[in-house]
Order: sequence, then C-alpha cells, then structure tokens
Amino acid sequence: MKRSLLIVVVLVLSVSLYLTVGAERAVAQGPAGAGASTATQGNSSSHSSHSFNPIKWIKKDKGSKNSPDSSGTRSDVEKRLTPKLQAQGILPAKSNATDACAPFTALNECLVALHASHNLGLEFNCLRANVTGVHTNVDLSSCKGSIGDKAQSLNKAIHEMNPSADAKGATKNAEQQAKDDLRDLGA
Repeated sequence: MKRSLLIVVVLVLSVSLYLTVGAERAVAQGPAGAGASTATQGNSSSHSSHSFNPIKWIKKDKGSKNSPDSSGTRSDVEKRLTPKLQAQGILPAKSNATDACAPFTALNECLVALHASHNLGLEFNCLRANVTGVHTNVDLSSCKGSIGDKAQSLNKAIHEMNPSADAKGATKNAEQQAKDDLRDLGA
C-alpha cells in the first residue's frame, strides 16, 4: 500500500513539473495565431519595461554612436578639442589631441591625464606612459620615478612623479575639467 501511494505521489509530481516546464517554454516562444503580429509589436501595457536580460543592464556608452569613444566620432571630437586645449596651454601648438590620446582606450581618460599634467606641471609623456603602460618613441629619460610596463592608476602615477602633490584631489579636479571640456563640445 505504501509503495503504491509513493508511486502515485511521484507520478503526480512528475506530471505537474512537466506541465509547468512545458507552459514556461510555450510562453517563452511567444504568441501564435491570429493576434500574434499585434502582440509581438510591443504592447507596453502587457509587458514591463524592465528587461530580464543582464546584458541590457550595462550602460553602453563606449559603443554608442553618441559617445566620444566610438570610432566615428572620437576623431571628430579630438579635432575639435585640439584648438581648445592649445588655447588653454594644455597642448603645445605643434601637437594635437589625436596623437596625444592615441595610447588611451577612452578619450576622457586622456583628457584627465592632460589636465592633471598641466595643473601639476608634470611632463605629460611621462604621465601618459605610467597611466597607459604604453611606451612610444618619445624620450622618457627625464621622467621622475620609474616608468613601468604595466598601466597604473592616475592617482598612483601622480604620487610617483610628485610625492608632495595631493594626487586624489588633483585627479578629481582633472576629471571635472575633462567632463566640462566634453560637455562644452557637445560630446
């Protein structure tokens, strides 16, 4: 008797699990039939606006068309930045933002390093080599501190090049200046 009761319970649980999983699969496939085309057009009243896809939770600023780091607009922004940075004395008259920012993956990181080097009177090429870990054909023999092959944070690079400077405050100030520059250009 106990054995037959156990078999019935297992059978009932199996059937209910099968029906639950089958219903979920049917819902995941979407609607079918005459009203399928109208239901798939995104009736917002029946669907929540929140996506359950975690990939969509991440901001896609770097790859978006409006970002200064996307391949099409970064060069445009760099061209517009060059005269502005030269007028402020951040870039020398003979250089441009495109060449200065080439080792950086993000344009705003380059702007932060440019402002920090200008504000603290540090050699930009030395700071750039420390922050990016990229050694260009520029002479780095006059740099204070060691220039490593590994990229390091701007705070650490500033502290290494000028131990008496407020590295954290200088970084924060430079980040705000870079943000203002990009906002002024509409980027």
